[in-house]
Amino acid sequence: MNALTKIELPGIKKFKSGKVRDIFDLGNTLLLVASDRISAFDCILPTGIPMKGHILNQLSAWWFDKTKHLIPNHVITTDVAQYPASLRAHESVIRGRSMIVKKAEVLPVECVARGYLIGSGWKEYQQDGIVSGIRLRKGYRMADKLDEPIFTPARKAETGHDENVSYEQVEKMVGAELAAQLKEKTLALYKFAADYALGKGIIIADTKFEFGLFEGKLIVLDEMLTPDSSRFWPASSYAPGQSPPSFDKQFVRDYLETLKDWDKSPPAPSLPAEVSARTRDKYLEAFKKLTGRDPEV
Repeated sequence: MNALTKIELPGIKKFKSGKVRDIFDLGNTLLLVASDRISAFDCILPTGIPMKGHILNQLSAWWFDKTKHLIPNHVITTDVAQYPASLRAHESVIRGRSMIVKKAEVLPVECVARGYLIGSGWKEYQQDGIVSGIRLRKGYRMADKLDEPIFTPARKAETGHDENVSYEQVEKMVGAELAAQLKEKTLALYKFAADYALGKGIIIADTKFEFGLFEGKLIVLDEMLTPDSSRFWPASSYAPGQSPPSFDKQFVRDYLETLKDWDKSPPAPSLPAEVSARTRDKYLEAFKKLTGRDPEV
């Protein structure tokens, strides 16, 4: 199967293109289509990862359904047979990698839950023992499990990295009542998913959620608990004190780090077939471990 990196649906209005997803405006609803694009160091690579869009879309849909008792979500349907006739004409492109969703007012906060100390959280902790305004106890090592998961929000950026902000800043951005809901739901979703995944051999070290308001009520949207929005570690090889292997694009990052003539600015270089295939296999392994099945392609 070849990677699909460019999504065009003639006759359907494209609303927005992200690093991975293309969003089409259907009037009262939106169509989200997950491509096989992959990004690293904030650059979209010219080489896609075969099956990535199917895996991300179907894993998100699976988690949305599994967590709907905790919070409503934006999914209307992922069944192309229920799509409008204008979309069914593009079935060969969108089947398995798309969903029709509610139009919501997207909140400007990336809601991050951390259960383990890694990445930017580890860097912050090393400086002064504080992560996103939260003081942690002394003695944590890299990749240690936190005593309790923490809410470490960020302000969304149109380009580049999101900016970490304190909880007090979130209150100023969306109001105290909504900020409290975001924190509560973020941690509830993370704890539920982390417990489930651990039983399947996967540690969810951290993850981010996006929320919006639909008819005045908070809902979760975009993607959920995928290897793109989370750090998935194999529980069997986890050892604190070092950076664990992961079920994501680490093969891509590792390869790009070996390139002496690329300065991590666009245009990004192409990937060798082996790196693309190994990355696909990691995404696929995570999907199978969590859902117990193969993705539909």
